Amino acid sequence: MEPSNYRESAPPAGAPTLPDGEPNIDLDEASALAEAIVDTVRDPLLVLDQNLCVVTASRAFYQTFRLNQDIRGRPVYGLGDEQWDIPELRLLLEAVGTRHAVMEAYEVEQDFPIIGRRTMLLNAREVFNQRNSRRLILVAIEDITDRCAAEQAMAELLQQKETLLQEMQHRIANSLQIIASILLLKAQTVHSEETRLHLRDAHQRVMSVATVQQQLQASGHGEPIELGPYLSRLCDTLAGSMIGDSRPIVLRVEADAGTAVSAEVLSFGLITTELVINALKHGFPDGGGGEILVKYAVDEANWTLSVSDSGVGLQQDGGRRGRTGLGTSIVDALAQQLNASVEITNRSPGMTVSIVHLSE
Repeated sequence: MEPSNYRESAPPAGAPTLPDGEPNIDLDEASALAEAIVDTVRDPLLVLDQNLCVVTASRAFYQTFRLNQDIRGRPVYGLGDEQWDIPELRLLLEAVGTRHAVMEAYEVEQDFPIIGRRTMLLNAREVFNQRNSRRLILVAIEDITDRCAAEQAMAELLQQKETLLQEMQHRIANSLQIIASILLLKAQTVHSEETRLHLRDAHQRVMSVATVQQQLQASGHGEPIELGPYLSRLCDTLAGSMIGDSRPIVLRVEADAGTAVSAEVLSFGLITTELVINALKHGFPDGGGGEILVKYAVDEANWTLSVSDSGVGLQQDGGRRGRTGLGTSIVDALAQQLNASVEITNRSPGMTVSIVHLSE
């Protein structure tokens, strides 16, 4: 198997050609022109013969590697303290000279005298003279040390931010759990039934935010999140904490394939949690059993998130499931963030609340 930096190049069309005695330029002029071009290029350049010995080197090569002695005629793998004596590099350069190959972006990381450790990208191709069939190898060297250092620094910074984000999310989760516990304890001590209901409602909403945050954290950071698995994990947690074994209610999820960024997934999670809480609270007021279905359907650029239940329906519970209340306001605001609308459908039995996004 050939190295990834190697590819075949058939001569002569695939390789540059030195002047071969055109009427308007002689060989001496051509040589002088070639050397002037080599010296003008800011990146280090080497011209090698088929034996990988240096024919000429650019001014930038001498300046970059702080060389004061003439290196012409020396094998490239013997330059300096033999930093260029790399078996794979030698094979690639030999392939350029004998098999008309092209070497592209071969990375070399070595310690060089005076200038220290550097990272270089090497590109090489054959140059030949049609008149005398002399084959040469042109090697261009790009110093990417600073670029690599900047990329490494950026990667470390991103890792630090990722660690800080995870720590912050962990602290938020702990704080939400503490707040929820305080609300629940307070609800058990107050004498007013109305106040107790408000405190329990606040406890439930804090727990719902904690649940959404916990599932979002488990889904990872930075990458698009699959909505189906996310909604399934979220609803499993909601069922375990809000339904348990005491109520004969089944919470199911049906989801088409689809992804979203974390900010959108957060809105999906909060909407789902609010609608499930609403269904549990108002759909089954007598403690009866039934089913709640969370469904995510995708049709090209359009999607619908719906929560359906087999409970008492929209009218039979005295209007408590209408378009009023804190939960409704939360769902409306989150739907607007997703550029979606809220639709309520009365069923027999039960009802469905749908968040509908239609592309323009």
